[in-house]
Amino acid sequence: MIRSFIFSDGKLVGSDLEREALRLVRADKGLLLWVDLDNPTDEEWKFVLEGVFHFHPLAVEDCVAPNSLPKVEDYEDYLFIVTHAVDFTRTEKFNTTELDLFLGKDFLVSFHRQPLRSVTTLSDRLAKAVGIGPRGPDRIAHSLLDLLVDNYAPVLDELRAELEEIEEHVLAKESAHEKLVNELLHVRGDFTRLRHIVRPQRDLIGRLARGDSKLIRPKLLPYFRDLHDNLVRLEDTAAGYHERLMMAFDIYLNKAAFEANEGIKFLTALTAVTLPAVLVGGWYGMNFEHMPELKSPHGYLWAAGLTLVATVLMTIYLKKKKWF
Repeated sequence: MIRSFIFSDGKLVGSDLEREALRLVRADKGLLLWVDLDNPTDEEWKFVLEGVFHFHPLAVEDCVAPNSLPKVEDYEDYLFIVTHAVDFTRTEKFNTTELDLFLGKDFLVSFHRQPLRSVTTLSDRLAKAVGIGPRGPDRIAHSLLDLLVDNYAPVLDELRAELEEIEEHVLAKESAHEKLVNELLHVRGDFTRLRHIVRPQRDLIGRLARGDSKLIRPKLLPYFRDLHDNLVRLEDTAAGYHERLMMAFDIYLNKAAFEANEGIKFLTALTAVTLPAVLVGGWYGMNFEHMPELKSPHGYLWAAGLTLVATVLMTIYLKKKKWF
């Protein structure tokens, strides 16, 4: 689907134009054009990216092919930016959606395969003409990135809730070990993916905030610096949660090792308790021809008493060693 918004001096003067009208608007240098490609067909993105804007083939290739990491490329007349939005699906599975931006002097083209809340929110806001409209494509780009970063907070809250649940299970006296390990690995993978996205995205916004590109107006640099600070805080928070998760994993491993040692200790103590009976039984079970105890009328009681006394003494000893 192709959506378009046309602005003149901060006012919305048109939207969702026909395809041929896009060519005319693109040729008018006095207008600001935002084109959003929402899960477009091959024919749609070829028409916009190649037919209307004539972007570089490498930029088009990077746009339509999935990119695992954010990045920014300067093509002199425009910037090609790859960012990622994060969200939880209905099945509570951590998910990322790529958002590609082509930022020019008087246009912005956005491309995404899945619906994005940041794009929907901004397009609805502009369609309703809420407040003063943008006077430059860098303002639209900042608004999109700002909304995209704001949506990171609910994801961090969800991951924090999962982390706290794991910590409770780790500290519980009894827990399903197999299920707990799966949860630990699952949440660890989510945190790792989130950090791998936030860190390069922070560097990307930092590059824009430094004014390295002439396509970002100086008066918007403080806004991009604020966005960069938000990403730094997000990364620090995600790193802190990841360290807590690793601590929970270490506690789980130590707890599992302790439980295994307790089991081995109990089996060893059980073996030690039965050792006197085994020794006495083994000794008097041998077929010696001359064993005075066997000729005594109290030989059976004497052997039984020796076994009992030795077993009791061994039990008392193990209790003092706290093996029971």
